Amino acid sequence: MQARQAIFTRTGGPEVIEWHNVDVPAPAPGEVTLRQSAVGLNYIDTYHRRGIYQVSLPSGLGLEAAGTVLAVGEGVEGFAAGDRVATFGPARGAYADIRNIAAASLFRLPDDISEDTAAAALLKGCTTEFLVERCARVEPGQAVLVHAAAGGVGLLLVQWLKAAGAMVIGTVSSEDKAALARDAGADHIVFYTREDTAKRVHELTGGAGVRVVYDGVGLDTWEASLDSTGKRGLIVSYGNASAPVTGISLGILATKGSLYNTRPTLFDYYTDPAERAAGAARLWEMIRSGKMKVTIGQTYPLEQADQAHRALESRATSGSTLLLP
Repeated sequence: MQARQAIFTRTGGPEVIEWHNVDVPAPAPGEVTLRQSAVGLNYIDTYHRRGIYQVSLPSGLGLEAAGTVLAVGEGVEGFAAGDRVATFGPARGAYADIRNIAAASLFRLPDDISEDTAAAALLKGCTTEFLVERCARVEPGQAVLVHAAAGGVGLLLVQWLKAAGAMVIGTVSSEDKAALARDAGADHIVFYTREDTAKRVHELTGGAGVRVVYDGVGLDTWEASLDSTGKRGLIVSYGNASAPVTGISLGILATKGSLYNTRPTLFDYYTDPAERAAGAARLWEMIRSGKMKVTIGQTYPLEQADQAHRALESRATSGSTLLLP
């Protein structure tokens, strides 16, 4: 069986993404052969491509996808040909139409969750689940700041935080993105390109600052995050969309009010099979209940992944982006 798969042999810009015809062998023990109908684009894909997160080269690209099982390898239990499934990794190689993948990394899709929705929401939605409910443990009435509130994770965070009863302040760059964040439930909008984010946050919180900051941008927003967080508050640094935060003295957390900072990753919160099942079930429940709407802001043909990367990195996207084989 032949497939089209993306490979990169060197790190760099979107131009390093290459497409190859490859032979897909029968699935090895513990694997399934998956025909993918939708692939999710995530910022972590750009970190792998750029070398921010180092990987052995040559490498496949992409973590998140949904599709249908074509065949199962020896020893696979719980999956059969014809099953609809999704994955968020950790194995790279999602930029493909067909591939073999470990059965242990799959989630079975409920009948009422489409493959497009799963590919748009699984990685970002499970990230949102652990960030709100297990990492920061946001409580009703708490003031929370969400950077890039109209992005893929940002829109989901706003909705989940509102369902938890938080007062949500979102930063955006344009009126169009402000409308998306407001529709998701943001109580207040800060235009970070023309407003002093921390000053505005303190105005909105009566000078107290927020209890939690969700910062997926990184270096460009680190100072604003520090200055927006109230005493003994928490900065959740979950991404590096601009650049990684480096060279920071821990003493700054003391001078800013005995702050906490964490740099969590999805896979540390989705290691145990029971945790994985519970987290995904919680995500499907939030979607099913209508408390969280998954916004697919744009789609690209799979082999235009380079264009999708350029749009994502230039902040020209909103919501989730799908690559369609």
